[in-house]
Amino acid sequence: QVQLVESGGGLVQNGGSLRLSCAASGRTFRLHAMTWFRQAPGTEREFVAAISRSGETTEYTDFAKGRFTISRDNAKNTVYLQMNSLKPEDTAVYYCAGSLAPLNNVYKLRDDFASWGQGTQVTVSS
Repeated sequence: QVQLVESGGGLVQNGGSLRLSCAASGRTFRLHAMTWFRQAPGTEREFVAAISRSGETTEYTDFAKGRFTISRDNAKNTVYLQMNSLKPEDTAVYYCAGSLAPLNNVYKLRDDFASWGQGTQVTVSS
């Protein structure tokens, strides 16, 4: 499994943008499908976006479609989440997670993942 460290969170105004990064250690990052989740206070951790090992397959939850973009750079062992048109309801701790996977699979369930980062806080002010 990989070790994951998220960064890029912060405080942004309504309508602003942030780009989150998730850096992985080790030499097996390219073998992992990667997913972003988020968790707001008092709620369960929820799926945001997923990307396959190859980067060719992506999936988004409804609230992320058209506003968020997931991407990866296997040479840099990093997965990104570009978030535009942020809203106060996007305020949450954002986590990345990785799972060894076939080339074009994506995963969206928390139980699919053994490797998690520590999370990065995103706060959107109204």
